[in-house]
Amino acid sequence: MHTWQLQEAKSRFSEVVELTLRDGPQMVTRRGEEAVVILAVDEYRRLNGQTLNLIDCLMNAPMGEALLMDRSKEVIRDSVL
Repeated sequence: MHTWQLQEAKSRFSEVVELTLRDGPQMVTRRGEEAVVILAVDEYRRLNGQTLNLIDCLMNAPMGEALLMDRSKEVIRDSVL
């Protein structure tokens, strides 16, 4: 995790945001002491316990290969109970 002094983080904020998105959280210090951590929104939501609803989860799921199945053409099939 990269550490930034507050003045430097303010003057180079776009760079801090880009590094956060690319490399992960960024620490910001104030008067020589750790003050805040800048997180990407996905990481924040994960840590905060926010979850997607079912539709969003399914719509954002990774696509796999097509499911190929051989099904019986019989109208009625025997079932074992």
